[in-house]
Amino acid sequence: MILVFIEHKDCVLNKTSLEAITAAQVIAKDLSMKVAAVLPCDKDCALAQEIAQYDLEKVIVAKNEKLGTYTPDAYADAWEQIIKITNPQYVMMSHTYQVRDFAPKVAARLGREVVGDCIRFKSDNGKLVLTRRIFLGKLDADVTIGGEAPYFITFQSGAFRGDAAEKGSASVEAMEVTVGDVRMTPEAPFQEAKALVDLTKSEIIVAIGRGIKSQENIAVAQQLADALGADLAASRPICDAEWLPIDRQIGSSGQTVTPKVYIALGISGAIQHIVGMKNSSTIVAINKDAEAPIFDIADYGIVGDLFEAVPVMIEEVKKAKA
Repeated sequence: MILVFIEHKDCVLNKTSLEAITAAQVIAKDLSMKVAAVLPCDKDCALAQEIAQYDLEKVIVAKNEKLGTYTPDAYADAWEQIIKITNPQYVMMSHTYQVRDFAPKVAARLGREVVGDCIRFKSDNGKLVLTRRIFLGKLDADVTIGGEAPYFITFQSGAFRGDAAEKGSASVEAMEVTVGDVRMTPEAPFQEAKALVDLTKSEIIVAIGRGIKSQENIAVAQQLADALGADLAASRPICDAEWLPIDRQIGSSGQTVTPKVYIALGISGAIQHIVGMKNSSTIVAINKDAEAPIFDIADYGIVGDLFEAVPVMIEEVKKAKA
């Protein structure tokens, strides 16, 4: 069995958990296993019924009054018990800050390790080979897991598409768990300023990087975005320079997007940016550097000056609409 951790806050789903469900479903097919989801909560949570609409064997609600607000002590106690009761082969999670906080604690209690921040997998004679990025994304390392189960795995945000999780019908099972002393009192959660632009809902995105050269040149990208009916976005250096507001930033410290079309203008393709857009349906890249990493994931690429290519693209779009 594969157990999937469902992360939530006050029964509001963290959507990266759907990516973990997708990963578990894909792996389960390769290894001929079943998938169950576990949701820690202090009450009967309506979210359990929402998760039960996916192709899972069951949804387990781990219940205890101390699980209403996240603490690593309470979550570790709950997960240790659920794992011992269900005896899974794999425990699968999205690589969120919360998971990074408590998952190693649970694994250490069971004498196991966590293979974290994986970007993909392959099955080799019934065993998983997991791929992680190392040296700031310059190399990929293939990792196999030894020893006895359970095996703890986390997948990088964007490694799988949440909307690709298969629908189905699962039973919901409440399971009372015992939680010991909780040694910390959580502070009120940090409230981020609400982004003025929600790029996660954009179907077409035109994103700019250092290759745009100056703030005045952003107008060129904006013209292309206007012609396509797209939203304008950027890599981190552009937002750090305050050429565009922070809510336009794509990447590990910005928004993660999955538009139908993603056009990268003058973006080299650092891993911190790629993790935020690599699951776009179609990726178009324009860059002077033929060796730029962005071309490794692009469906279409133009090696050349964006200031020559973009005006031509704008004219062609206008002709197509005429």
